[in-house]
Amino acid sequence: MQVILHIGAHCTDDNLLIGTLRKNTEMLAERGTAVPSPSKYRKLLHEALLAMPQGSPKAGARDLFLKMVLGDQKADRLILSNENFINFPHRIFDGGSFYRLAARRLKSISDLLAGDELEIYMAIRNPATFLSAAFSKVEGRSFPDFLDGVEPMDLRWSDVIRRIREAEPDIPMTVWCNEDTPLIWTQVVRDIAALEHGSKLKGGYDLLRSIMTPEGMTRFKAYIGQNHPQNEMQLRRVIAAFLDKYAMEDAIEEELTAPGLTEQTLIAMTEAYEEDMFEIERIPGVTFLTP
Repeated sequence: MQVILHIGAHCTDDNLLIGTLRKNTEMLAERGTAVPSPSKYRKLLHEALLAMPQGSPKAGARDLFLKMVLGDQKADRLILSNENFINFPHRIFDGGSFYRLAARRLKSISDLLAGDELEIYMAIRNPATFLSAAFSKVEGRSFPDFLDGVEPMDLRWSDVIRRIREAEPDIPMTVWCNEDTPLIWTQVVRDIAALEHGSKLKGGYDLLRSIMTPEGMTRFKAYIGQNHPQNEMQLRRVIAAFLDKYAMEDAIEEELTAPGLTEQTLIAMTEAYEEDMFEIERIPGVTFLTP
Protein backbone atom coordinates (compact mmCIF):
# COMPACT_ATOMS: atom_id res chain seq x y z
CA MET A 1 0.00 0.00 0.00
CA GLN A 2 1.08 3.55 -0.67
CA VAL A 3 0.99 5.60 2.53
CA ILE A 4 1.19 9.38 2.28
CA LEU A 5 2.37 11.21 5.39
CA HIS A 6 1.61 14.92 5.44
CA ILE A 7 3.72 16.05 8.41
CA GLY A 8 3.04 19.78 8.58
CA ALA A 9 5.21 21.49 9.57
CA HIS A 10 3.50 23.37 12.38
CA CYS A 11 1.83 26.67 11.50
CA THR A 12 1.62 25.95 7.77
CA ASP A 13 -1.72 24.25 7.26
CA ASP A 14 -4.28 24.40 10.09
CA ASN A 15 -5.84 21.16 8.76
CA LEU A 16 -6.93 22.80 5.51
CA LEU A 17 -5.30 20.14 3.35
CA ILE A 18 -6.90 17.16 5.04
CA GLY A 19 -10.17 19.11 5.22
CA THR A 20 -10.16 19.58 1.44
CA LEU A 21 -9.33 15.94 0.82
CA ARG A 22 -12.05 14.82 3.22
CA LYS A 23 -14.60 16.65 1.07
CA ASN A 24 -13.68 14.26 -1.73
CA THR A 25 -13.67 10.95 0.12
CA GLU A 26 -16.20 9.23 -2.14
CA MET A 27 -14.49 10.25 -5.37
CA LEU A 28 -11.08 9.27 -3.99
CA ALA A 29 -12.38 5.96 -2.62
CA GLU A 30 -13.50 5.06 -6.13
CA ARG A 31 -9.86 5.53 -7.18
CA GLY A 32 -8.57 3.36 -4.36
CA THR A 33 -7.47 6.23 -2.10
CA ALA A 34 -8.55 6.35 1.53
CA VAL A 35 -8.70 9.62 3.48
CA PRO A 36 -9.82 8.60 6.96
CA SER A 37 -10.88 11.09 9.59
CA PRO A 38 -7.88 12.26 11.65
CA SER A 39 -9.78 11.18 14.76
CA LYS A 40 -9.29 7.58 13.62
CA TYR A 41 -5.51 7.64 13.54
CA ARG A 42 -3.83 10.59 15.22
CA LYS A 43 -4.18 9.39 18.80
CA LEU A 44 -3.98 5.75 17.71
CA LEU A 45 -0.68 6.23 15.88
CA HIS A 46 0.78 8.21 18.77
CA GLU A 47 -0.10 5.41 21.17
CA ALA A 48 1.31 2.79 18.78
CA LEU A 49 4.63 4.65 18.61
CA LEU A 50 4.78 5.01 22.38
CA ALA A 51 4.39 1.25 22.64
CA MET A 52 7.51 0.68 20.53
CA PRO A 53 10.14 3.16 21.77
CA GLN A 54 12.87 0.56 21.36
CA GLY A 55 13.24 -1.92 18.54
CA SER A 56 10.61 -3.22 16.14
CA PRO A 57 6.84 -3.21 16.54
CA LYS A 58 5.07 -6.29 17.77
CA ALA A 59 3.97 -8.88 15.23
CA GLY A 60 0.69 -7.88 13.63
CA ALA A 61 0.89 -4.25 14.80
CA ARG A 62 0.79 -2.92 11.25
CA ASP A 63 -2.27 -4.94 10.24
CA LEU A 64 -4.08 -4.06 13.46
CA PHE A 65 -3.35 -0.35 12.98
CA LEU A 66 -4.62 -0.36 9.38
CA LYS A 67 -7.69 -2.36 10.34
CA MET A 68 -8.59 0.17 13.00
CA VAL A 69 -8.01 3.07 10.60
CA LEU A 70 -9.61 1.66 7.46
CA GLY A 71 -12.23 -0.70 8.84
CA ASP A 72 -13.59 -2.66 5.88
CA GLN A 73 -12.49 -0.11 3.27
CA LYS A 74 -10.17 -1.47 0.61
CA ALA A 75 -7.46 0.96 -0.48
CA ASP A 76 -4.25 1.08 -2.46
CA ARG A 77 -3.34 4.54 -1.16
CA LEU A 78 -3.78 5.92 2.36
CA ILE A 79 -3.42 9.58 3.27
CA LEU A 80 -2.53 10.51 6.85
CA SER A 81 -2.02 14.10 7.98
CA ASN A 82 -0.82 15.48 11.30
CA GLU A 83 1.60 18.30 12.10
CA ASN A 84 2.40 16.45 15.32
CA PHE A 85 3.73 13.38 13.52
CA ILE A 86 7.25 14.79 13.89
CA ASN A 87 6.91 16.58 17.24
CA PHE A 88 4.53 18.44 19.48
CA PRO A 89 4.88 22.25 19.45
CA HIS A 90 6.47 22.51 22.89
CA ARG A 91 9.26 20.14 21.76
CA ILE A 92 10.15 21.77 18.42
CA PHE A 93 13.49 22.87 19.89
CA ASP A 94 13.80 20.05 22.39
CA GLY A 95 17.41 19.36 23.34
CA GLY A 96 18.67 22.51 21.64
CA SER A 97 18.00 21.19 18.12
CA PHE A 98 15.41 22.14 15.48
CA TYR A 99 12.88 19.27 15.25
CA ARG A 100 15.38 16.90 16.82
CA LEU A 101 12.83 14.10 17.12
CA ALA A 102 11.51 14.30 13.54
CA ALA A 103 13.78 11.68 12.00
CA ARG A 104 13.34 9.26 14.89
CA ARG A 105 9.56 9.54 14.90
CA LEU A 106 9.34 9.03 11.14
CA LYS A 107 11.65 6.04 11.44
CA SER A 108 9.25 4.56 13.98
CA ILE A 109 6.29 5.13 11.64
CA SER A 110 8.27 3.50 8.84
CA ASP A 111 9.04 0.51 11.07
CA LEU A 112 5.37 0.17 11.98
CA LEU A 113 4.36 0.26 8.31
CA ALA A 114 7.22 -1.86 7.05
CA GLY A 115 6.51 -3.18 3.57
CA ASP A 116 4.32 -0.25 2.59
CA GLU A 117 5.46 2.49 0.18
CA LEU A 118 5.73 5.68 2.19
CA GLU A 119 5.94 9.25 0.88
CA ILE A 120 6.43 12.38 2.96
CA TYR A 121 4.89 15.77 2.20
CA MET A 122 5.99 18.81 4.17
CA ALA A 123 5.59 22.58 4.00
CA ILE A 124 8.21 24.86 5.52
CA ARG A 125 7.90 28.47 6.65
CA ASN A 126 10.12 31.49 7.02
CA PRO A 127 11.65 31.16 10.52
CA ALA A 128 11.16 34.91 10.96
CA THR A 129 7.38 34.30 11.07
CA PHE A 130 7.44 30.66 12.16
CA LEU A 131 9.00 31.34 15.57
CA SER A 132 6.24 33.62 16.79
CA ALA A 133 3.47 31.43 15.35
CA ALA A 134 4.91 28.25 16.89
CA PHE A 135 5.50 29.93 20.26
CA SER A 136 1.81 30.95 20.33
CA LYS A 137 0.93 27.23 20.50
CA VAL A 138 2.95 26.75 23.69
CA GLU A 139 1.65 27.59 27.15
CA GLY A 140 3.47 28.23 30.39
CA ARG A 141 6.97 28.78 28.97
CA SER A 142 9.10 31.81 28.22
CA PHE A 143 10.42 32.36 24.73
CA PRO A 144 14.06 31.56 25.71
CA ASP A 145 12.88 28.39 27.42
CA PHE A 146 10.93 27.45 24.28
CA LEU A 147 14.08 27.89 22.15
CA ASP A 148 16.07 25.69 24.56
CA GLY A 149 19.35 27.29 23.58
CA VAL A 150 18.77 27.36 19.82
CA GLU A 151 20.00 30.52 18.10
CA PRO A 152 17.25 31.86 15.79
CA MET A 153 19.80 32.82 13.13
CA ASP A 154 20.94 29.19 12.98
CA LEU A 155 17.54 27.77 12.02
CA ARG A 156 17.72 25.82 8.75
CA TRP A 157 14.96 23.63 7.39
CA SER A 158 17.56 21.89 5.26
CA ASP A 159 19.09 20.46 8.47
CA VAL A 160 15.74 18.92 9.44
CA ILE A 161 15.15 17.50 5.97
CA ARG A 162 18.66 16.05 5.73
CA ARG A 163 18.23 14.24 9.04
CA ILE A 164 14.96 12.76 7.81
CA ARG A 165 16.56 11.66 4.54
CA GLU A 166 19.51 10.12 6.37
CA ALA A 167 17.17 8.17 8.63
CA GLU A 168 14.87 7.11 5.78
CA PRO A 169 16.77 7.40 2.48
CA ASP A 170 14.23 5.27 0.60
CA ILE A 171 11.23 7.46 1.42
CA PRO A 172 10.79 10.28 -1.12
CA MET A 173 9.93 13.73 0.20
CA THR A 174 8.00 16.58 -1.37
CA VAL A 175 8.64 20.00 0.17
CA TRP A 176 7.26 23.46 -0.52
CA CYS A 177 7.26 26.90 1.08
CA ASN A 178 4.19 27.95 2.99
CA GLU A 179 4.53 31.39 1.43
CA ASP A 180 4.03 29.80 -2.02
CA THR A 181 1.09 27.62 -1.05
CA PRO A 182 -1.65 29.84 -2.55
CA LEU A 183 -0.04 29.52 -5.97
CA ILE A 184 0.66 25.78 -5.87
CA TRP A 185 -2.21 24.63 -3.67
CA THR A 186 -4.08 22.69 -6.35
CA GLN A 187 -0.90 20.87 -7.37
CA VAL A 188 -0.13 19.93 -3.76
CA VAL A 189 -3.64 18.55 -3.22
CA ARG A 190 -3.68 16.64 -6.50
CA ASP A 191 -0.16 15.24 -5.99
CA ILE A 192 -1.05 13.94 -2.55
CA ALA A 193 -4.29 12.45 -3.88
CA ALA A 194 -2.61 11.10 -7.06
CA LEU A 195 -4.99 13.05 -9.28
CA GLU A 196 -4.20 14.35 -12.72
CA HIS A 197 -4.44 18.05 -13.58
CA GLY A 198 -7.99 19.16 -14.22
CA SER A 199 -9.62 16.54 -12.00
CA LYS A 200 -12.79 17.80 -10.38
CA LEU A 201 -12.09 18.53 -6.74
CA LYS A 202 -14.52 19.82 -4.12
CA GLY A 203 -12.94 22.60 -2.08
CA GLY A 204 -9.99 22.92 -4.43
CA TYR A 205 -10.04 26.69 -3.99
CA ASP A 206 -10.74 26.79 -0.25
CA LEU A 207 -7.35 28.35 0.43
CA LEU A 208 -7.87 31.06 -2.16
CA ARG A 209 -11.28 31.81 -0.73
CA SER A 210 -9.66 32.50 2.65
CA ILE A 211 -7.30 35.15 1.25
CA MET A 212 -9.22 36.66 -1.67
CA THR A 213 -12.15 39.06 -1.58
CA PRO A 214 -15.58 37.62 -2.46
CA GLU A 215 -15.64 39.73 -5.61
CA GLY A 216 -12.25 38.39 -6.60
CA MET A 217 -13.31 34.78 -6.07
CA THR A 218 -16.44 35.28 -8.15
CA ARG A 219 -14.43 36.77 -10.99
CA PHE A 220 -11.71 34.14 -10.67
CA LYS A 221 -14.12 31.20 -10.89
CA ALA A 222 -15.91 32.80 -13.83
CA TYR A 223 -12.60 33.32 -15.62
CA ILE A 224 -11.28 29.78 -15.22
CA GLY A 225 -14.71 28.43 -16.07
CA GLN A 226 -14.51 30.17 -19.43
CA ASN A 227 -10.80 29.78 -20.15
CA HIS A 228 -9.89 26.37 -18.63
CA PRO A 229 -6.14 26.55 -17.82
CA GLN A 230 -4.41 23.69 -19.62
CA ASN A 231 -1.77 22.98 -17.00
CA GLU A 232 -0.59 23.97 -13.53
CA MET A 233 1.67 26.74 -14.79
CA GLN A 234 -1.20 28.47 -16.58
CA LEU A 235 -3.39 28.11 -13.50
CA ARG A 236 -0.68 29.62 -11.28
CA ARG A 237 -0.35 32.64 -13.55
CA VAL A 238 -4.09 33.21 -13.35
CA ILE A 239 -4.09 32.84 -9.56
CA ALA A 240 -1.15 35.24 -9.24
CA ALA A 241 -2.92 37.83 -11.37
CA PHE A 242 -6.12 37.66 -9.34
CA LEU A 243 -4.27 37.72 -6.01
CA ASP A 244 -2.38 40.78 -7.15
CA LYS A 245 -5.68 42.58 -7.60
CA TYR A 246 -8.06 40.98 -5.11
CA ALA A 247 -6.01 39.57 -2.22
CA MET A 248 -7.05 40.62 1.28
CA GLU A 249 -3.88 42.23 2.56
CA ASP A 250 -4.45 41.33 6.20
CA ALA A 251 -4.80 37.66 5.21
CA ILE A 252 -1.56 37.38 3.23
CA GLU A 253 0.82 39.74 5.00
CA GLU A 254 2.92 38.06 7.67
CA GLU A 255 4.52 40.34 10.23
CA LEU A 256 8.17 39.72 10.97
CA THR A 257 8.13 39.57 14.74
CA ALA A 258 9.39 37.38 17.56
CA PRO A 259 9.99 38.15 21.24
CA GLY A 260 13.32 39.85 21.82
CA LEU A 261 14.45 39.79 18.18
CA THR A 262 15.22 42.97 16.30
CA GLU A 263 13.87 43.83 12.88
CA GLN A 264 17.41 43.54 11.49
CA THR A 265 17.73 40.00 12.86
CA LEU A 266 14.38 38.97 11.39
CA ILE A 267 15.35 40.38 7.99
CA ALA A 268 18.63 38.47 8.16
CA MET A 269 16.68 35.30 9.05
CA THR A 270 14.49 35.83 5.99
CA GLU A 271 17.55 36.16 3.76
CA ALA A 272 19.00 32.97 5.27
CA TYR A 273 15.68 31.21 4.63
CA GLU A 274 15.81 32.17 0.95
CA GLU A 275 19.32 30.79 0.69
CA ASP A 276 18.24 27.64 2.51
CA MET A 277 15.75 26.89 -0.27
CA PHE A 278 18.64 26.29 -2.66
CA GLU A 279 20.15 23.84 -0.17
CA ILE A 280 16.88 21.93 0.04
CA GLU A 281 16.61 21.69 -3.74
CA ARG A 282 19.97 19.90 -3.80
CA ILE A 283 19.08 17.23 -1.24
CA PRO A 284 18.77 13.85 -3.01
CA GLY A 285 15.32 12.31 -2.86
CA VAL A 286 13.57 15.65 -2.30
CA THR A 287 11.12 17.20 -4.76
CA PHE A 288 10.92 20.92 -4.06
CA LEU A 289 7.74 22.53 -5.40
CA THR A 290 7.96 26.15 -6.57
CA PRO A 291 5.49 28.42 -8.37
